[in-house]
Amino acid sequence: MNSFFQRYVVHNWVLKLASLGLAVGLWLAVARDPVAEVAIEVPIELHNIPANLELSSDNVPQAQIRLRGPQRVVHRLRAIDVYAEISLDSLRPGPRTFDLTSRQIHHPSELEVVQVIPNQVHLNFDTRLTRSVPVHPRVTGTFAEGYQIGQISVDPSEIAVSGPKQRVEAVESAITDPVDVTGAITRVAFTRHAYVADPLVQVVSPDPVHITVMMEKGAGNSRSAPASQ
Repeated sequence: MNSFFQRYVVHNWVLKLASLGLAVGLWLAVARDPVAEVAIEVPIELHNIPANLELSSDNVPQAQIRLRGPQRVVHRLRAIDVYAEISLDSLRPGPRTFDLTSRQIHHPSELEVVQVIPNQVHLNFDTRLTRSVPVHPRVTGTFAEGYQIGQISVDPSEIAVSGPKQRVEAVESAITDPVDVTGAITRVAFTRHAYVADPLVQVVSPDPVHITVMMEKGAGNSRSAPASQ
């Protein structure tokens, strides 16, 4: 008995006592840490979208996530620590509804998801389309007395745009940032960017557009240039 006591109890008793004290201290720290809840707005990330598809919804909603856990963890929580993820494997064009549950929420392991709002997300997808559309320069300003626009040249005259098929098909032209010809009486040149109004349709190569406006003598008084040509 004495041998057992000395071998398993007395041997390294200082180290064993320190370990016991550390374990008790950790248990007390956890036991005394109150539970807290927090609600945060987080982005919904779309992963694994097929290469030939485009999101055709105007926006992806955010999710409100309620989390519960130790107060010390909740107080240290940052917005970048939590996000929702939806996988789009094998997706086809058209409307689609996705469940949004705790399984789609990435968060610190010490916290649990209490609620997800909304619990479903409705999104639309369409086949990607790329096509060329004409570039229309936007000319503004007041002509010099007795002058009018004789000719406008644009280089390039067309640009490629890409996006969801139905949205791209609805685009008639790209518009340049405005050029002001106030007081011009000869040839004036500008460099501007062209854009389309639909935010889901992107200019493939957003290089500057070169615009040349030739003024000529004309009948009548000075007048303002139209918004676009």
